[in-house]
Amino acid sequence: MDKFLEAAIDEAKKGMAEGGVPIGSVLVIDGRIVGRGHNKRVQNGSAVLHAEMDCLENAGRIKAADYRRATLYSTLSPCDMCSGAVLLYGIPKIVIGEHRTFCGPESYVKSRGVEVIVIDNQECHQLMQTFIENNPELWNEDIGE
Repeated sequence: MDKFLEAAIDEAKKGMAEGGVPIGSVLVIDGRIVGRGHNKRVQNGSAVLHAEMDCLENAGRIKAADYRRATLYSTLSPCDMCSGAVLLYGIPKIVIGEHRTFCGPESYVKSRGVEVIVIDNQECHQLMQTFIENNPELWNEDIGE
C-alpha cells in the first residue's frame, strides 16, 4: 500500500480513537509529509475541522509555489468545503482512499484541472461503514444532512 495513504489511515484511526469521525489526511510535497490531520469536529466542537482542513491547518503557511507541487491524500472523497480549499490553494492532485461511502464534487474538481485518483481501499471503506452504522446521526451532521 502507498505509504502516504497509510499515514492518512493512521490519522483516521486517531480520530476514531478520540471519539471522532474516522477520516484522515496528509499533505505531501516533494515526497515528504508536510501536514497531517484528522476530522476533529467532535473533539474540538468545530464546524469546519474536517480531516483535510485540519491537515492544511497543521501544515501551516505554505508558499503558493509549494502548494502547486503538493498532493493531498484523504481516506474519503473530500467534501465541497475541502475541495474548495484544494482549488483555492492550487493543489494539483488528490489521492482518495475511497468514495463509495461518500463522493464529493470530484468531477468539478477534475474540470478545474486537478488530478483525482481513487484507490478504493478496503480498510478506508470498512472504517467508514462501521462508523456510519454505529453513528448515523453524527455522520449526517458531518456531511451537512
